[in-house]
Amino acid sequence: MSDTTSPSSSRRAYAEAGVDIDAGNALVNAIKPLAKSTARKGADAGLGGFGALFDLKAAGFRDPILVSTTDGVGTKLKVAIDANKHDTVGIDLVAMCVNDLIVQGAEPLLFLDYFATGKLDVASAAQVIAGIAEGCRQAGCALVGGETAEMPGMYGKGDYDLAGFSVGAAEREQILPRQDIVAGDIVLGLASSGAHSNGFSLIRKIVAQENLSYENPAPFEPSQKLGDALLTPTRIYVRAMLKAIRADSVKAMAHITGGGLLENIPRVLPQGIGVRIDAASWQAPPVFHWLATAGNIDAHEMARTFNCGIGMTVIVSPDQADKASTILTEAGEKVYRIGVVEPRPTGEQVVLENYGDIWPC
Repeated sequence: MSDTTSPSSSRRAYAEAGVDIDAGNALVNAIKPLAKSTARKGADAGLGGFGALFDLKAAGFRDPILVSTTDGVGTKLKVAIDANKHDTVGIDLVAMCVNDLIVQGAEPLLFLDYFATGKLDVASAAQVIAGIAEGCRQAGCALVGGETAEMPGMYGKGDYDLAGFSVGAAEREQILPRQDIVAGDIVLGLASSGAHSNGFSLIRKIVAQENLSYENPAPFEPSQKLGDALLTPTRIYVRAMLKAIRADSVKAMAHITGGGLLENIPRVLPQGIGVRIDAASWQAPPVFHWLATAGNIDAHEMARTFNCGIGMTVIVSPDQADKASTILTEAGEKVYRIGVVEPRPTGEQVVLENYGDIWPC
């Protein structure tokens, strides 16, 4: 009797255990052109090797500092799975990483993803990764690789998880935040596209309490299905912010993610400095009015859970405020002047005023 195992029998054995190698190979072949579409100077965005190379000199850097970040999409994935809409969460994944890079002054260079599931569905996985490629194109970074893990027994039927990893670089003298933030500096706010990728455990709870299906019209946007409206992807601010940074008009930025306005802005402020934010200075997307009312959420909780309509804050000196606003507006962002920096030696570093105009409960 031969003790040699044929390749076909090995594939059958692994498939019977729940892992389909052929499906994995089919997915790799499907995403190769997606990766190629994200190629940029310094990277050819090819797939298939054991690692990815990046040439900083070819990308134009002189004295670079590398900046790296990793993040996920959280329970927004559950909305995508339940709504059977998988083509936008990949954009969210990229956005959550590259928006964190840009607040350090870093240009995103390369991106890798981790996709894990119990049983690989090539069609839905390809949609997810198509979204990742689109996010990379929006951010100007190369999708250089990743990992697809099929793990039977680890996930429920149809469930999957995502993680993203990104590396960027900044010239040494352009690393943010700067240390010269002072009282009187201006806080600009860039409009968000909605809830972005935070607070979705609470959002899903409110949807359940209201006995809504993701197929129902959205209460805050009746022309859209609720699932489609909630899955509006996170806005990627990279290209616009790079222009403002390179014009030397930015002192600091804060990406408004989990923790909202109240907990993210202090991350870039020096000791003894705070900001006073006028919540009536911008118009929040209707989803936040609905969440506050349907969920009976008080203003403080809204401001520390959601972005409430501001996805990125930018601190500039008063003589640079108009210049920065013009650069960002011309780059496609909706810009509001939302506050001012002030001395705050004790107490909360963010004072939020006039929030009743946004959150009616």
